[in-house]
Amino acid sequence: MGEDVRVRAVVALAQAMAAAPDPRGTWRAAALGARDALGGSFAALSVWEREAGRLRVLVNEGDRVPGEAQFPDDESYPVHQFPEITEFLHERWAGGGEPDAWVETAEGPASPRPGYCHQRVAALRRRGRGCCVVAPIVLHGRAWGELYVARAQGQPVFDRADADFATVLASVVAAGIVQTERLEEARALAFTDPLTGLANRRLVDIRLDEALEAHRVSEAVVSLVVCDVNGLKQVNDTHGHATGDRLLERFGCVLSRCGAILPGTLAARLGGDEFCLLSVGPTADEVVRAADELCARAAELEYGAGVACGVASTGDPIGEITSARRLFRLADAAQYRAKAARANKPVVAGRDEEVLPLAESPHNLPPRTGDRRRFRGAG
Repeated sequence: MGEDVRVRAVVALAQAMAAAPDPRGTWRAAALGARDALGGSFAALSVWEREAGRLRVLVNEGDRVPGEAQFPDDESYPVHQFPEITEFLHERWAGGGEPDAWVETAEGPASPRPGYCHQRVAALRRRGRGCCVVAPIVLHGRAWGELYVARAQGQPVFDRADADFATVLASVVAAGIVQTERLEEARALAFTDPLTGLANRRLVDIRLDEALEAHRVSEAVVSLVVCDVNGLKQVNDTHGHATGDRLLERFGCVLSRCGAILPGTLAARLGGDEFCLLSVGPTADEVVRAADELCARAAELEYGAGVACGVASTGDPIGEITSARRLFRLADAAQYRAKAARANKPVVAGRDEEVLPLAESPHNLPPRTGDRRRFRGAG
């Protein structure tokens, strides 16, 4: 392969990884780009999970054999079966060496030296491949995993120039993974409440719009559970804001646990003492049962005075829901009724006769804190 062709292959690989929308897309772009650049028939990307002592496959691309999923749930290999990984790291790098790729062939000996369990040769033979080149992926000065490219039997065997080029490709892949990790960190910061680790208002906004679109298309049940932590101001005034923050953190754990009862539910902090669950799919009765559990567990927290909880679900008789604003208004009205009645159970729009009229006259509801008021006014 000419130098110009390889330069273009490196550029194409970097561009494809940069354009990937998520980590899986990044892994796939890395495997496909390396496979094509090296003229292989198959490529895989694996991560070294040190705590588990295993090499876990993230993606398989190309001519896969039975049992090789594109994105495996749990295809992994104990690192002790691939001693070249640890030998490379501890012996060559410790001596000042640089990351370097190596080539294996199906014709190689099953055990080239005593004590060496040559699993890759056996795997090549078992899967009908003739050779492979393996290049370590290094992030922040440590081995992150490996890039693996194979050719079918009958194709030319990788040579030293191919191995050197694989080393270059692995460095490009490493840069792409770093970029993806930074983007994921930025996304997490943008959509995560820093105190509780729950989703924030911005992510609820996005997910609720998506949920209502699903409701319009397929009549999927969309439900909101809105709750205020009672007594937060008194806790702050009496015990200090650090204790108040711990109360919010603990309630966030309770909310997450109860949300997990409903598959696919988003648990979020809207701001201040206000939280919500956004559920898509489970029935209104299932959501109400989860809200019951939430109220019961919140009442057991060391500080505070439980929660005031309101539920609004398209699975109940609440009329047509055409906007996020209306669904939130109904949940707000139900939550206000719960707070006014000091209820220890959720109040449900469409099941409490006073909620719908209250929601139709939102000026009767008390003013809310800034974050949530802006959210609900965005309808």
